[in-house]
Parts: sequence; C-alpha cells; structure tokens
Amino acid sequence: MSKLYMTGQKRLSGDVQLQGAKNSALPLLAATVLAQGESVLYNCPQLSDTEASLRILRWLGCGAERCDGVVIVKNDGIARHDIPDSFMRQTRGSVLFLGAVLAKQGRVRLSLPGGCEIGQRPIDMHLKALRRLGAVIKERHGWLDCRAPHGLKGADIALPFPSVGATEEVLLAACTAEGVTTLTNAAREPEISDLADYLNRCGACIRGAGESVIRIEGVRALRSCAHAVIPDRIVAATLIACAAVTGSSITVKGVIHSHLSAVLPVFEDAGCTFSAKENELHMTAPARLHSMKIVRTMPYPGFPTDAQSPLLAAAAVADGTTVLIENIFENRYRHVAELTRMGADIKTEGKFAVIDGVPQLYGAAVEATDLRGAAALVVAGLCAEGKTELDGVKYLDRGYEHFEQVLTSLGADIKRI
Repeated sequence: MSKLYMTGQKRLSGDVQLQGAKNSALPLLAATVLAQGESVLYNCPQLSDTEASLRILRWLGCGAERCDGVVIVKNDGIARHDIPDSFMRQTRGSVLFLGAVLAKQGRVRLSLPGGCEIGQRPIDMHLKALRRLGAVIKERHGWLDCRAPHGLKGADIALPFPSVGATEEVLLAACTAEGVTTLTNAAREPEISDLADYLNRCGACIRGAGESVIRIEGVRALRSCAHAVIPDRIVAATLIACAAVTGSSITVKGVIHSHLSAVLPVFEDAGCTFSAKENELHMTAPARLHSMKIVRTMPYPGFPTDAQSPLLAAAAVADGTTVLIENIFENRYRHVAELTRMGADIKTEGKFAVIDGVPQLYGAAVEATDLRGAAALVVAGLCAEGKTELDGVKYLDRGYEHFEQVLTSLGADIKRI
C-alpha cells in the first residue's frame, strides 16, 4: 500500500507534458478487439485502469505490450468470448468489451464492471442499445450472457441521456453490424470523437461523432492502424487547480485548447490568466483566488463532472462563496469530509455544495475513496500549511500517470512511500 506525503505552500513553476486521456485510452483498447492485425496506440497512459484492459486483451488471446507511452496490440483472432469476474471488477472501462467482443465473436459472457463508487452508473442504456442491434441478453447471478444469433443489425437508437459509455458501446457494436445505425442524443465528448477517428482509420464508416446524431454504416471487417490518444483534459484541469491554489505560473504542453473551453472561464473568474499558443497553455494564478460564484456540471461541452472535485478543492481557499451543482453523479462529494479535516468550510445537500473559502487549509491525514476525490485531496495538500498524508493512492493511479513525479518536476514537495 502506498501513501503520498506532501508539504504544502510550495510555488510551482515550469513546463509539463500532458499525458494521454484515460477516458479515451480505455475505449480504444477495447476497440482493438475488432481490428485484425497490429494496432499501435501512441500516448497511451500507464495507469492501473489501462493495465487492467491490457490484461483482458491478453486473456482474450491478443498480444498486448507496452514500451514507454506506446502500446502494441497484436490481434490475430481472439480465442475466447468470456472475461473473468476478477478482471471485470478492476475497471469501469471493462464494460466496453461487451460490445466489442459481441461484435467480433457473436457472443460474450462477463460480469458487471467495477470502478469508483461515485454514484449509480447502471449499464441499462448499454444493454437496451445492444438489444436494439439484435443481441439476446440474459442476466443471471451477476453475469451477462450476450449472443447475436443472427448477427448484429443496424437500427435507430435514441439514448434517454447522452451517456459517454453507452455511446461508445454503440460505436463498437455497430461499426461491423449489417446495415446502418443512427444514434440520437449521443454524447459529444472529445473522447467519442477520438474513438470514432480510430475506428474510421481501421475502415469503419462513422459520421457525426462529436455531434448529437451519429450515423454508423456497418462494414464487413476492420484492419489495424496506428493512432495517437488525445491529451487528457481532466488532468489538465487538475494541474491548473494545483497551480491556482499555490499562486503559481506553469505551462501545460500537448493540450487541445478547445477541450478546456468550459474549464478556463471558471478559473479566469477566480483571477487566473491564460495565454495560449499551439498545443501549449500558460497560466498565472493570483496570490489568492476569487470565488467562482456558481458552477454547474453538465455533459460536454458543459463543465465536466470529472473536473468538479479538483475545482471544489480550489474553491475551498478562494475569497468568497462558491456554489457547485453536480448534475451527473450523486456521490461526487465523498471527499468533502476529508477536506473538512483540513479546515475547509463546505456544506453539501443533495447535488449542491456551498463552499465558503477559508484563508488557510492545514495538513492532515486524509483518505481518498475515488479517483477525482483523490486528485482534490492532492490539490488541497499542495496549498495546506504543514504536512498532508494521503491514503488511497490506488484511486489516483487509475487516472493520473506518475502524478507525484509530475508535480515534483514543477517544484512540489510530494513523495510516494
């Protein structure tokens, strides 16, 4: 078991290269099941979640190797259609193998996925969409047995909510289905476009990714290709929060500015200034942040729910009152009790959090219970007086690649023991 030890109130400075996006890498790894040959994924982050996906690929019969930031998946034909429960529990992204293996093998048997407990994340939209495509699904004793006895067929599918996971599931299942699939109320996140770009490079015919209506014309088979994973916009937002609470100036390299269009204005309201040039973003924070007023999480292009937790930690030391409204997950405030241990003044009620900024947080022993909550506690520890001991680092490792090393390179006093 690892812990992070931080001594706060150190100014950050310098440049940092942004890692590849976890939320893009996971569906891309699942998609390699569909592509015959050798797929090469550049900028694929080394995370516990991506390593879990690589274990699933090896179990299915693929070769899956990593060399630094490059992952090579050799798919000469997968040999299995089942995934053990122990593998499924390791990551929420494992659910995407449902559509991919079903499309490739005509059958898949797996259990419900794991992941952080941030609220209800049922896969009913995934299952309903697959049934529309012709899948026959039996749910027994926590296992899903899915078959496509007559093959998957294109269909019109309307999602009741623009779910990222359900949208990705449909893309994976429908790209080799017979006929045309039209997906309405699709998620518009950049990670959707990245998956569609990869699949199209492999020979799929997907149009409209990144918009609310996606048209997928099924093809007979996909071939492998090389593809670069997009940079992680949530890690960028977290780094911005780290610099904001420490009154620092940093430069984030490898960023796609449009992916942060909902995040940067919130930090500008807090007094931060930004200057952008090609693939780089330089930020300077004030000595003390201003309150962010009211921030609502929404599906893309709104403010991302995954960036809400680091923002909440920043608001805890801002001058004035900030109100956060969490519209996506109901358990996004589990880390508030730990921030309160550090001296934060936060009140929550349902989806609302009211944060009255305090002049100073104080180091304490705290424990993370989910990925983004862990990031929020790192943000708090960097600006707190004294030493902070963070337990639950395994959650941070699900989405942040060697995060303590990244922060150390910027001047933070943070160690993993």
